Amino acid sequence: MALELGKQAPDFELLASNGEKVKLSDLKGENVVLYFYPKDMTPGCTTQACDFRDLHNDFAQLNCTIIGISPDPIGKHEKFIEKYNLPFLLLFDEDHHVSELYEVWKLKKNFGKEYMGIERSTFVIDKEGKIAKEWRKVKVKGHVEEALRYVKENLA
Repeated sequence: MALELGKQAPDFELLASNGEKVKLSDLKGENVVLYFYPKDMTPGCTTQACDFRDLHNDFAQLNCTIIGISPDPIGKHEKFIEKYNLPFLLLFDEDHHVSELYEVWKLKKNFGKEYMGIERSTFVIDKEGKIAKEWRKVKVKGHVEEALRYVKENLA
């Protein structure tokens, strides 16, 4: 299934950092910022998570739920949330099935080595469950502010 703006976002159900399962279709009626990130506790991912934390109330006022997804296990997510006081759920995509659905599981290169991993990406899903906006190959600096601006201007 190819992702297209304006089309239904692929539904999924994953285990969350609070021990419960989260199903995207259960969030209809709210806007959702779904962000995929490579790894807990790394510099870029920490900055991004803290930026979402710092603007969490602004998103909440726009009826917008923030959800982060990575292949890190629940225990690591819990430590990440606790250490940085993150007020939103992180989901565990162990087999990277959801990352593949959203076409963010990519071949990456680092110091001459190739490996599969998450390409930092963000999706805004509207109240009807449709993909309203996507950013791929996200650069962390200024990204969360840009996502908030998009939600404010287009979905509020």
